[in-house]
Amino acid sequence: MQTEQDHYEVLGIAPDAGEEEIREAYRRLAFQYHPDRNRGSRDAASRMKKINEAYAILSDPAKRRDYDAPRGYHNRVPRFETGSRVKVSSGSASPYRGRTGVVDRDPIKDAFRFWYMVRFESKGLSPVSRFAEEDLEEAGGQ
Repeated sequence: MQTEQDHYEVLGIAPDAGEEEIREAYRRLAFQYHPDRNRGSRDAASRMKKINEAYAILSDPAKRRDYDAPRGYHNRVPRFETGSRVKVSSGSASPYRGRTGVVDRDPIKDAFRFWYMVRFESKGLSPVSRFAEEDLEEAGGQ
């Protein structure tokens, strides 16, 4: 359910807030407007519903991404560059899951995310042409 009020405004945080900042804002406001602390206050109950809805969306990375995309939040520089070592972290049916590869070219941006060309160094796997940004994680020291 989408409301007309900005969820970031409801929690009193900036659109680039991290997970910890979102959690702290939610806890502070939930404590302040909780129905047990404000018995009989319709305003507090209404505000608490908005706070819960905002937190439910902003605390879930997938829901937050879907919420932010049409609003233009988080239009940012690509996370990985050519030569970055990445690990495929999603796509359970993919034979590439858990494999480490190298970003082959600069990312391609579509309306909602960045796509990467990834080359794998293991035998038996052909290069993959596209992965969404959220499907990849940094490979660390591998």
